[in-house]
Amino acid sequence: MRKMFGLILMATALGMGRESWAAEDCPQELTRLRAQVYLLETRVKRQQVKITQLLHEKEVQFLDKGEEDNVIDLRGKRRYADCSEIFNDGYKRSGFYKIRPLQGQAEFPVYCDMSDGGGWTVIQRRSDGSENFNRDWKDYENGFGNFVKKNGEYLLGNKNLHLLTTQGNYTLKIELTDFERNSRYAQYKNFKVGDEKNSYELNIGEYSGTAGDSLAGNFHPEVQWWASHQRMKFSTWDRDSDNYEGNCAREDQSGWWFNRCHSANLNGLYHGGAYTAETDNGIIWYTWHGWWYSLKSVVMKIRPNDFIPNVV
Repeated sequence: MRKMFGLILMATALGMGRESWAAEDCPQELTRLRAQVYLLETRVKRQQVKITQLLHEKEVQFLDKGEEDNVIDLRGKRRYADCSEIFNDGYKRSGFYKIRPLQGQAEFPVYCDMSDGGGWTVIQRRSDGSENFNRDWKDYENGFGNFVKKNGEYLLGNKNLHLLTTQGNYTLKIELTDFERNSRYAQYKNFKVGDEKNSYELNIGEYSGTAGDSLAGNFHPEVQWWASHQRMKFSTWDRDSDNYEGNCAREDQSGWWFNRCHSANLNGLYHGGAYTAETDNGIIWYTWHGWWYSLKSVVMKIRPNDFIPNVV
């Protein structure tokens, strides 16, 4: 009995000792837990920053290079040199496809317009001012923009334009729309872009259309010496090839086949229609809206001169 009573006292003392120890250690334990929470919060914040960076990188890739899911999969059926071949192989749906010109080393995505007779390879598009067209030589050479969104702004790149237009005779069609919902077009036979050695020189043939011939400057014989873009080399702010004593690309804030400086500039700044500025730096087609009206949308697209649609 005495032994049992002793054991009870010992157990009680141990229990009280633990409670006393826990009470004394509680502030230390709280400090330790707070430190762990702070460490976890710091790690979470770092992860959030990393996730944000990855999402941004993914967004840039999404906008500038496109994603496989947004390109219509032709399941490697064959190699297509342009959109006309895709159309005549039975694919009538407009959208992004991958093409590889005959002299090209790799495939690249491009929007194929399968309306308007079908088979058009879209080489440039302006729609909302979302893309910066005041770029350097390399950007214009390699291409840039949104190759995912149906109406996204992009430029296919002078290198790709050269590869495309050296594999045959192509027709260039330019579709223009103003902010009053009016539309016009200009069409040129035998559109060609030279190689890098020749600064991606522009060559165009016979004009037809409703917008007037701003690209060749044929609206008045006395202005062709400065207004024509025929056989002009491409210029950017960092590589000036124009005939002007200054730098047209720098003044008009875009890359283009400038002369002295232009009667057409479809890579100009995106203004909302009529505008005022130090220079006529908008999206200009002089023979329709003059120099001081910037167009709402532009599509430049090409197709072989001798294209015959396969409607079977």
